[in-house]
Amino acid sequence: MEVVNNEFEVGECKGQKLVDGEQMPLVLRPAEAQKRGPCSLVAALKANKEWFEEKLLQHSAVLLRGFDVRDAEDFNKIVDAFGWDDIRYVGPAPRTHVHKRVWTANEGPLSEYMYLLLICDGQINEFPTKVILFCQVPPPEGGETPFVPSFRVTQRMLEEYPDNVREMEEKGLRYTFTAVSKNDTASMRGRGWEDAFGTSDPAEAERRYHHQSRPYIAEACRSNEWSRRCRARALGMNIEWLPNGGAKTILGPRPLTRVFPGRNARRMWFNTVVGMHGKETSSATMADGSEIPEHVVKRCGEIIEEESVQFKWEEGDVLFLDNLALLHGRRPSLPPRRVLVATCK
Repeated sequence: MEVVNNEFEVGECKGQKLVDGEQMPLVLRPAEAQKRGPCSLVAALKANKEWFEEKLLQHSAVLLRGFDVRDAEDFNKIVDAFGWDDIRYVGPAPRTHVHKRVWTANEGPLSEYMYLLLICDGQINEFPTKVILFCQVPPPEGGETPFVPSFRVTQRMLEEYPDNVREMEEKGLRYTFTAVSKNDTASMRGRGWEDAFGTSDPAEAERRYHHQSRPYIAEACRSNEWSRRCRARALGMNIEWLPNGGAKTILGPRPLTRVFPGRNARRMWFNTVVGMHGKETSSATMADGSEIPEHVVKRCGEIIEEESVQFKWEEGDVLFLDNLALLHGRRPSLPPRRVLVATCK
């Protein structure tokens, strides 16, 4: 195996794919047996920070395997090694704080499938650029975390549905989501709005929500991707407070795709249309209220599955994902499964 920086050797894992000439994920193992421990890993990451960040941009996913990472404390030290700023997760998945920057991943029922999506895919002003996952307890069956190079979804959707993609780009997207007040771990989207916004006061929650969203809307509507009609409709978002204590959020317009620096000018599929369209607690339409054709959404979901990459979790695995370049999800599994997560700016 190739040894790089005298610290890591390039490995392999079942399920890797070659995408545009790059392995996804890039697998890095300790170059020497005495460098297996998490302390050695933290030192190696600090010494090779820029090199590692370049590899993450190049491959979009990097899997650290064989470093004997044991618990949330070890994992937090690995995340801290880079000096990346923390960012609070405000999405719908129920999660529990574990240690410093570390949270549980989606606590919804293991029997359910989590659609492949981005964390906070531009629905708010700030969203993670990096998602880092640590497998503390691998499931006995299933439970993979599939991920998808989102530029491939854009390419294929443009090949098959160029007119629909063009219309969604011009009009932008509108999402609605209904949240309960308290967390409900019986649902994959059971995070309550009180936990998401860190307050039980509706007025304060609305203030924080508007603070997070408005700057993004202004920036997005200045970009060349948006038509003049879309700019005129850039009214932000609303929260409707429901009699049962829940909240219905309405967000739009939002982009269908985006291009980010340092990623080969790739046009990323930067939305959650498949995950939110036509669901019991959510919807995704075009920003003017017109429907996205069901067959287009269905085919998009099929393309996402066809382009997905997945591997079997092993105890101690740490997976770095470029959240601007990848969609990710969760396969159903048998218990037990414990995967922890940190999100960074």
